[in-house]
Amino acid sequence: MPFMIPTPRGHRAPRRRMLATALATLLAGAVLTTPPSARAQSTQSGTPLRVILPVGPGAGVDVIARSVQGALSRALGGQPVLIENLPGAGGLTGTQALVRAAPDGHTIAFLSNNHAVNPSVFPKLPYDSLNDITPISIVAGSPFVLVVNPAKVQARTARELQAVLKARPDAWNYGSSGNGTIIHLAGEMFIDAAGVKIRHIPYKGMGPMVTDLIGGQVELGVAALGSVQAHLRSGALRAIGVMGRQRVASLPEVPTIAEQGFPEVEVSGWFAAAAPKGLPPAQVRRLHDALVTAFNDPEVKAGFARRDEMLMLTTPEAAAQFLRTEQERYGRLVRKAAITLD
Repeated sequence: MPFMIPTPRGHRAPRRRMLATALATLLAGAVLTTPPSARAQSTQSGTPLRVILPVGPGAGVDVIARSVQGALSRALGGQPVLIENLPGAGGLTGTQALVRAAPDGHTIAFLSNNHAVNPSVFPKLPYDSLNDITPISIVAGSPFVLVVNPAKVQARTARELQAVLKARPDAWNYGSSGNGTIIHLAGEMFIDAAGVKIRHIPYKGMGPMVTDLIGGQVELGVAALGSVQAHLRSGALRAIGVMGRQRVASLPEVPTIAEQGFPEVEVSGWFAAAAPKGLPPAQVRRLHDALVTAFNDPEVKAGFARRDEMLMLTTPEAAAQFLRTEQERYGRLVRKAAITLD
């Protein structure tokens, strides 16, 4: 039976095991940890830099982009930085806006895992995910956590959650940031590993999903840690487990899902900066250097530490190779599990 990604009106629980691995190891020597020279300074400070986010407010990449907005403007010599959320269709809407923009150095986007997933889950993309962009840098990584509404779900561990879900088949809902997104796939990994049935409710972005999760319209979901950290501290949400390989410093008592008996559940987020196809090399260097400077700002790095996020600043060449490798990896997973969109 094929592994189905359902629409809100229908869902068949996956019957095959979906294997996931952590992020592919970046090329040795590709990570940049120190700020570059002042060549990132902009001579066009009057024209804003448009930063497209193919996600809604509150998503992990939205949190990261807004945390670096001021530092990036300073690194560009005072050039204004405008952040524009363009969610929809698993990231296709925002990415289309990027590839249609002029390659003049005034438009970039922060892309996520969804960019590498989309070629495999959408039969026809309106762009070439590798050749219609100019990679600038892999920027950051973010842990994913499986969370529940504690007023609706009494479980505190993955095994307890499995038992709760099995006790009342088809009585539960889990939210995601959209059909075919990495957040959706992460949820399906746990559902498949636990052997349970649960309705999938896709949202147009992480923000609306978290809002309904807190309100009890859906009982559980997967989220980037940065987008739910405050709600975990307040008790509005409860973390069942970390989806990646390792525990995170801000939640030392929360084990990974793999530790709790589901070793095949392993996924984390990453974010990449990219520009439209054909961006001149001088503009690639200018934007790359500005990003490295901005993300090494002490306040920005302190925010990363608080959210347990990882800086992954790479060269443009390493970013291009990473995106290609990730697209191939997700393609293998999708083909193996026969993932389709209804």
